[in-house]
Amino acid sequence: MPGRIEGRVAVITGGASGMGRETALRFLDEGASVVIADLNQAAGDEAVKLAADAGYGEDRLAFLRTNVADEADSAAMIELALSRFGRLDCMFCNAGIGGAIGSITQIKVDDWDETFAILVRSVFLGIKHAARAMQVQKTGGSIISTASIAGLEGGAGPQAYSAAKAAVVSLTKNAAVELAPHRIRVNAIAPGYIQTPLGTLEAGVEERTTSIQPWPEFGSARDIAGLALFLASDESGFISGETILCDGALLASGPRLFRPDKMYGVEESKQTWTGMTYGTTGDKPRGGKSN
Repeated sequence: MPGRIEGRVAVITGGASGMGRETALRFLDEGASVVIADLNQAAGDEAVKLAADAGYGEDRLAFLRTNVADEADSAAMIELALSRFGRLDCMFCNAGIGGAIGSITQIKVDDWDETFAILVRSVFLGIKHAARAMQVQKTGGSIISTASIAGLEGGAGPQAYSAAKAAVVSLTKNAAVELAPHRIRVNAIAPGYIQTPLGTLEAGVEERTTSIQPWPEFGSARDIAGLALFLASDESGFISGETILCDGALLASGPRLFRPDKMYGVEESKQTWTGMTYGTTGDKPRGGKSN
């Protein structure tokens, strides 16, 4: 039985680890060709090796070191899909970082701007260049972005991250309206607590999630990959402009995961840490205790 996306071509940003890598491998299993775009060269090499061990070579998989916040790099990943595999059917804007953390009174504006560049500008650029290619093909397509429950409810993430993910939700709706006449569907996935190498931003968040999340197990990268596969396939052919939760009913229960008053203190004298977190990009977090 052929895969649900047999013969299609996808670009996956942040595809070298975590949810992106699991999705890339699932897409390959389902018959698609994949371009992995990721800033982390070492993780990219590892993902290519994993795919090769599973029997997928250069005829089905390509890796491109990509700064998703840079327009030239974003255009290049789409061009690679077209030149290597001849078309583009799915764009998964998945790359992300934890971003700026700290008290709202202490976060540096440069950290705030960099968070938005990596989490929002990258999605805009992915949609922009993927949509251009799909419009030329005139065969429609699916564009998926990774949002978060943090962008849908207060208390589910740090300020900059949450605001950026809320922007992704809004961009998803607006792009879906504009691109619908071209039969290009635009949707987002809003994960809850998913166990990936990106890790958590707050000490104790896993324990608190255990007590709050109704579903008895945490989500995995496989859960996100399965939802991305659905959105990339014809099975979701009339779904566009949606942000679909994948969170074990966590948002429905009212998340109280991210507590700035516990992390940083209500008073400036009690604030502990301010800076940037970069997840699996290969860059180390920067920052320190604020006082």
